[in-house]
Amino acid sequence: MNYFHFPLEEWTNIFVTNWLLPVMGGFFNQISVVLDSFITSMTDLLIAIPPEVITIILILLSWKLAGKGIALFTLIGCLYLGSVNLWDGAMQTIAVVIVSTFMSVVVGVPMGILSATNPMINKIVRPILDFMQTLPSFVYLIPAILLFGLGGVPAVISTFVFATPPAVRMTTLGIQQVPEDVVEASRAFGSTPSQLLFKVQLPLAVPTVMAGINQTIMLALSMAVIASMIGAPGLGSTVLSGISTVNVGLGLTGGLGIVVLAIILDRITQGLGRNAS
Repeated sequence: MNYFHFPLEEWTNIFVTNWLLPVMGGFFNQISVVLDSFITSMTDLLIAIPPEVITIILILLSWKLAGKGIALFTLIGCLYLGSVNLWDGAMQTIAVVIVSTFMSVVVGVPMGILSATNPMINKIVRPILDFMQTLPSFVYLIPAILLFGLGGVPAVISTFVFATPPAVRMTTLGIQQVPEDVVEASRAFGSTPSQLLFKVQLPLAVPTVMAGINQTIMLALSMAVIASMIGAPGLGSTVLSGISTVNVGLGLTGGLGIVVLAIILDRITQGLGRNAS
């Protein structure tokens, strides 16, 4: 099938070397400075708060939103993170997840609303989301390193690209699943398009939107180990150290820490979705 040569590699490298970096380098540096300040502030805040206070807050949230069993698991999980000296790493991971999830929701939910209300935008957005979800996550790391260097900023950018599609898709699905008779009744009573969206469609779509945010958080956590390869701090770096030194115990310790965070965040966000419904 080698009928002709498609020089994608050469074209991409020429584009990056001759235009992207010389022309847009300053812009990406500004983004890097702003994001770094957000990540550092969030990390410092989480580490400054006594672990006991964060544990109590998580237990209360788990109890209210997910029940006594998850509250007990939260207590045991927090005790585990402290006992294996991974509390600071867990807070660093949560800081990256919070910043990247915030960016994904801020971009993804409005994009989902536009896709649900405008068929043309939906046709444009869907292949972009397919591209973002099917492109191997390691491929994100190359431009992230090139444009933003090493550390937490490229990790947040990579996680944002990887975790945004569920927020867009679930928001679109939630609005499209609003019963047509409800929409027609709202129009019959004289609702404007904005009233229909903000007072009927979005309130009914909240449980589906929350499910999308839950998936966004889970995907952000799943990038923790991969992002550690480009210098992202947190539990992923512990797992990476275990891999590089063939230390099974260290890898298991860090991996269990990620599992603990994933279960706690998953149950809390699921509870938020149930309460919203």
